Amino acid sequence: MATLFSRSQAPARVRYTVPVWDPLVRIFHWTVVLGVALNSFILQSGKAPHRYVGYVVAAALAVRIVWGGVGSAHARFSDFVASPRTVVSHLRAVIARRDRRYVGHNPAGGAMALALMGLLALTCLTGWMQGLDAFWGVQWVEEAHAICANLILAMATVHVLAAIAESVAHRENLVLAMITGRKRRARGTDVDHAGSARGG
Repeated sequence: MATLFSRSQAPARVRYTVPVWDPLVRIFHWTVVLGVALNSFILQSGKAPHRYVGYVVAAALAVRIVWGGVGSAHARFSDFVASPRTVVSHLRAVIARRDRRYVGHNPAGGAMALALMGLLALTCLTGWMQGLDAFWGVQWVEEAHAICANLILAMATVHVLAAIAESVAHRENLVLAMITGRKRRARGTDVDHAGSARGG
């Protein structure tokens, strides 16, 4: 069957971009954004709607963890988990304004993704624990839940600022990329993913 467009006739968005973030990755991302916003700023802690949103986020996280092992290329942990040395090296390059563009996650972005997933897991776990008789009203559980939730907000703020800075530095709208799933093709000194830059 003939394609609708030849490569030269295809829209510029298709000719010069490649699919990076698959639908499941994007749904997970925006589900977490919405869930964190609702539970942090709108819904009252301890009430049923707050708990239900937490359950949705926990379910989305569980699916994402599985997808990190069996999903599409840029969704896999092997694609964006880099060594601490590689992360530090990347951050130094960012400060020196000589960082390379990554099609998938850069090393710092991969580290941030892992940290946020870990905090989400702890927040969901401690939130669930508060509903159990064994932990009802236990102060350390409540405090741990609040600390994790606040750390998520702090790290999410850093994540947003870093995405904006990288969008400007590499002239690529990363927010739009997480909506469409597409990013500019690799060229020149671009790197496909953080995993390919993994150091010792």
